[in-house]
Amino acid sequence: MTILNDDKDRKIAVALKYDENERDAPYVIAKGKGIIADNIINKGNDEGIKIIEDQLLAHSLIKLEIAQEIPEELYFAVAEILSFIYELDAEREDHGK
Repeated sequence: MTILNDDKDRKIAVALKYDENERDAPYVIAKGKGIIADNIINKGNDEGIKIIEDQLLAHSLIKLEIAQEIPEELYFAVAEILSFIYELDAEREDHGK
């Protein structure tokens, strides 16, 4: 999952990964600004990863380090996004059958 912010300054992107068998919470696997953000977004698109735009969340997540789990205060916001993505995936599977 990549969360981006495209404002007047510079685009930022943060890629998160969540595997309940690996970690207790989603964690940062990539982050960047400008060209690096573009590369993260392009890689996500190439891999079929959902791109979510959320300016406030992006600004909070960009402060984290690579491999750092998201803090508890962001659990709800990230959980809402993950839930939305899982619902989209389930709908796609239902229509594909």
